[in-house]
Formats: sequence, C-alpha cells, structure tokens
Amino acid sequence: METIRLAGLFRLPNSVPPIQNTPTELMKRLLDLFCSVMGLLLCWPLFAIAAMFIKLDSPGPVIFKQERIGRGFRPFLIYKFRTMISDAPQKGCALTASGDPRVTRVGRILRQTKLDELPQLINVVKGEMSLVGPRPEVRKYVEIFHDRYKTVLTVRPGITDLASLKYRDESAILAAAENPEAEYVQRILPDKLQLAEDYVRRASLCLDLRLILQTLLKLLPGKTAPDGH
Repeated sequence: METIRLAGLFRLPNSVPPIQNTPTELMKRLLDLFCSVMGLLLCWPLFAIAAMFIKLDSPGPVIFKQERIGRGFRPFLIYKFRTMISDAPQKGCALTASGDPRVTRVGRILRQTKLDELPQLINVVKGEMSLVGPRPEVRKYVEIFHDRYKTVLTVRPGITDLASLKYRDESAILAAAENPEAEYVQRILPDKLQLAEDYVRRASLCLDLRLILQTLLKLLPGKTAPDGH
C-alpha cells in the first residue's frame, strides 16, 4: 500500500507548453471528428433509450461527469451514462469491481455492453479525447505515476486502446482481489501504462484502425478478438 500513500506528493503542472500538431495528428483528428459525429448521428436512438431507462431505474442525472487528466496534463470532464447510484463517489473509491452494490440494474447492462462509454463521443468532438489513445485516468493515480504519464499524455486519451482490450474484464479481476485498489495500483495500472507507452511509440492511423476494429469485434456477442499487442 506504500505506492497508494504516495498520492498527493506530486502535483500536476499549473501550465503546460502548447501542443504542436503534426500532419499525421491532424489526419487522426479529422478521422476522430468524422467517426464521432457519424456515431452521434447514428446512435442518438440508443442515447434516448438509455436515458429513459436510467431515469426510470434510479434517481439522478443521466450523464455522469468526472474529472480526468488529458493530453499535456490538462484536466477535463469525461462523459458517461450514469451506471451507479447518484451518490456513489461518496460511498466508495473510484474503482468498480464486479458485484459493486453501487451499480444500478440498468447500469450493469450498460457496463456489460460498454454502452455507458457512448457519451465519450462528445469528448472526442470537443477535442479532449480521441477514438484511440491511452484511457484517461483520475488525478489521484496520475499523480502516483507522474513521471510515466509525461510520455503517455503527449497524446490525447482515447475511448479504446491496447489496455482496454486486454482488461475488458477488469471489474472481475478487481472483485477477485483481496484489496482491489492495491491490485489496481501495484499490478494493473503499471501494465496499462506499459501498454500506453507502447501505443505512443507505435502510434499510426493503421494501428488506430486496427484497434477500432478489434474493439468492435469484442463488442459482438460470442466474438473474441486478439488483445492487440
């Protein structure tokens, strides 16, 4: 648990240098905009259905907002469909293991199908996220691994990445651990950071398209895609 107690010893920078976009990054941004706008247009019926069931299932907002740390250590609010009771942050840690009583009935379905991630298309349109990139983390864990995030946060965080594919069943892993937070900080997150650093080194439009395809295949019932690394 020593690693966990290090949180707060580091502080995210108050200012960051301007981000220089390369031609490849501009092409990636155009791909992000096109796919996210098309996704929002095509998925609006799912948004409406999900919103209706969330409101019927439990009191509280439809959209859950939480601070995450983005490219260049810039904080932003990530959007998800709310899958937990409205006061869940006050009743437990930021991690969610399988069987967490804070998860609502509709929330379990949204999490299993990954539909709770759909509102992040709005983050992509706003330029805070990309379709593919290291998953954005909460401030607490970024501070613990501050030096490693200097590399990871040179790119926009994404909806999917190598770690998302490998740890699709992360909640089950946490549920089986004696101490879920220690398991996450000491084993899972360092491995995720290794995969994120690998993505930054290998980043290309071809890799992004491959990871998007593998993610879509993972979402199909009964289908399994390679872990992508």
